[in-house]
Amino acid sequence: MTAGNTKMDARLAVIGAGAIGRLHIDVLLKGDATSIGRLVAIADPAEAARVFAAERGIPWFADHLAMLDEVCPDGAVIATPNAAHAPVALACMARGVAVLVEKPIAETVEAARAIAEASRRTGVPVLVGHHRRHNPVIRAAKAAIADGLIGMPTIATVAATFLKPDSYFTVDWRRQTGEGGPILINLIHEIDLLRFLLGEIDGLQAMRSNAVRGFAVEDTAAVLLRLRNGALATLSLSDATASPRNWDLASGEIPSLARHPVETHFLSGTGGSLALPSLEYWSYAGERGWHVPMTRGRLSGEAANPYVNQLRHFVRVIRGEEEPIVGADDATRTLTATLAVHQAADGGPVVFAEDGFSVRRL
Repeated sequence: MTAGNTKMDARLAVIGAGAIGRLHIDVLLKGDATSIGRLVAIADPAEAARVFAAERGIPWFADHLAMLDEVCPDGAVIATPNAAHAPVALACMARGVAVLVEKPIAETVEAARAIAEASRRTGVPVLVGHHRRHNPVIRAAKAAIADGLIGMPTIATVAATFLKPDSYFTVDWRRQTGEGGPILINLIHEIDLLRFLLGEIDGLQAMRSNAVRGFAVEDTAAVLLRLRNGALATLSLSDATASPRNWDLASGEIPSLARHPVETHFLSGTGGSLALPSLEYWSYAGERGWHVPMTRGRLSGEAANPYVNQLRHFVRVIRGEEEPIVGADDATRTLTATLAVHQAADGGPVVFAEDGFSVRRL
């Protein structure tokens, strides 16, 4: 597709037809092709993927390289296991195919930086699937914080506590170090969200446990972040906990999950506090202090599917109309901080370099 051409549908392929890949496929099949793209191929070697594609009349390829060379899509959604993100993304960019790569951008910082460098070298855009940034609720929160709703940020409290069923772990990589575990799969969303809303991370401390399932990867973690603006954040994470306090369950972003309308994020500062996903806030109307009653309000944030918004943005990126909201360098900083949680849990507190791409232990 020629950059700037808004007349033609963007021809998109999905590489990897697991749970998140099928979510993207579902959005593409149900949406307006002019705005979110037209699905032209699925690449995944699994027999289940072949059947899935055949049932929907979508061309299927066992090999993504064969698909790229035969179909020549304008863009590809990469929803493979984490370890394949970098090699698949590099293969796409080498052929001039724009990529929307699911989070994490890669399994290592080195691999992530290779993607970023390839994008700079080839000029092929990379959008990383930190989909919450496309949610109008999050964008309303960011604008309000930037406008001073909570004043100077002081502390954030995040709960990511939920229960994954036993069937979730029948997929081997979800139990393996370096690919699985809720820190890399789930906590990465919370770290990216805090970076987006409150700014860069200066240092962190962490502990983790695998006491419930006994897998090589953790099932529970507690993290303390120090942000560059002086604010602190606490994050409670567990995928082995009977609790509704998790963004995916509270926000309703994923229709297949049960919905529980509870708060999961509390962002506080010198001027007020804001809860998510409700966008309810508390502040003082005049005199301030704990002896004075606070006023309560709610920001407006229209409900919208962030995966639809993300694909719509991806099409505009392919057409050259917009820059990626989450580019490769940005996503690499989130990955660096997420992997540092493992380092801190194993070896003590860490601090971050000014560029956010490296860490060192205290």
